Amino acid sequence: MKKETKKNIRESRRDFMKKSAVAAGGFMIVPRHVLGGPGFIAPSDKLIIAGIGVGGKGETDLKSFHSSGKAEIAFLCDVDDRRAKASRRKFSKAKYYKDYREMMDKEANNFDAVCVSTPDHNHAVQTMAAMERGKHVYVQKPLTHDIYEARMLTEGARKHKVVTQMGNQGASGDGVRLMKEWYDAGIIGEVEEVYVWTDRPIWPQGIPWPKSNAAIPAELDWNLWLGTAPYKEYIDGLVPFNWRGWWDYGTGALGDMGCHLIEPPFSVLDLKYPKEVECSVGSVYVDAFARGYFPESCPPSSHVIMKFEDSNSKDINLHWMDGGIKPMRPEELGPEETFGDGSNGALIIGTKGKMMCGTYGTNPRLLPTSKTDQVTVPQKYKRVPGGMNGHYAQWVEAAIAGYGNMEVSSPFDIAGPLTESLLIANLAIRGYDIQKKKGNKVSYPGRDLKMIWDAENMRVTNFDEANQFVKREYPDGFTL
Repeated sequence: MKKETKKNIRESRRDFMKKSAVAAGGFMIVPRHVLGGPGFIAPSDKLIIAGIGVGGKGETDLKSFHSSGKAEIAFLCDVDDRRAKASRRKFSKAKYYKDYREMMDKEANNFDAVCVSTPDHNHAVQTMAAMERGKHVYVQKPLTHDIYEARMLTEGARKHKVVTQMGNQGASGDGVRLMKEWYDAGIIGEVEEVYVWTDRPIWPQGIPWPKSNAAIPAELDWNLWLGTAPYKEYIDGLVPFNWRGWWDYGTGALGDMGCHLIEPPFSVLDLKYPKEVECSVGSVYVDAFARGYFPESCPPSSHVIMKFEDSNSKDINLHWMDGGIKPMRPEELGPEETFGDGSNGALIIGTKGKMMCGTYGTNPRLLPTSKTDQVTVPQKYKRVPGGMNGHYAQWVEAAIAGYGNMEVSSPFDIAGPLTESLLIANLAIRGYDIQKKKGNKVSYPGRDLKMIWDAENMRVTNFDEANQFVKREYPDGFTL
């Protein structure tokens, strides 16, 4: 391919600007990559964003980008017209699509960045499609549905040199930075045990797939919503929220809350990948004498133990508990003091002391809590302007600055390993229920195992049956 001359490039840009003005009815904000290549700051100093999944959390994400004063929402994409209504009203000049692939093919030259806020099972293909076109990406948590996808997106962000951020806004909060300063100062000593818990799920889990189908709402493109998932008939209640409890689409309580709750100890202790994982899960009673296990659905509760190594190669056990299971209250916590934030929390136990926080790393406290106001350490880590709320503006400004010119709190280099760790925990949960026939009886060979994880090769080394969940096969029309 011949190298374009500067004259041809100028003429091409000039021609594009004329066509854009006609096509958009005077919409004159032009992406900086069109005006001056990667990293160029447009005269408007605005990041031009396309949203994929623009209802619910996607709607609030787009509003947060826009409120930074440095972003324009130019394109909207959603498979459900009902969910898209509020964003279409708010950003009435934005062009609307249902299929992200069509939007990418037709409009890739007209925006700088993409926000992905769709169900977990479609995150990876949508994000990779954006990165391959040189677009900066903001992706809701968890980063991906599968372990393999998380690794590919992490590598893809480096390859395509784009600014990335996962939507775990607590990573930009002051709480996790203060906790890291306490830890670095030796206040709690060396850490050996971490407990993280949540009251989720707050949607149905541990249930059989409904037998009765329902009529597909006229506003919903069911095939596009399914995307990378295997085809099933539409059922009531799955959209817009209860998909989280089904393995084909969601990642359970771990996927919903793990990125918010595990991120503080993950960041404080500089963890990477677990080397071992084991679990126990709750079940439901289907009648007075039998318990039910439904492999299509995430369990109603679980306790997972992941073993990590810290930077000094010392073992750290991280316990994840959901479905209302909690660790024992620390003896240093007063009988009427709130543990974590009540519903959720993280407790880090060291050889010299303990510290805890709530969701997103909020309200960090040393134990006993009276110690919190008595201990002062130098500020070592720069705070993000606006704290958690600044998570959005941070990504916008970093994307405007260009790849490698400004730090963000949860780039894929951090979000990828964090997400992989959660999904490895889910690997143990799913492997727990793998069935084998022994004569007339059914056994569950994964139930009593400690699974050994080979992070480099992304596989369980001592229970191959669990590796089927590391990477999915996509239906035709979807690729990574």
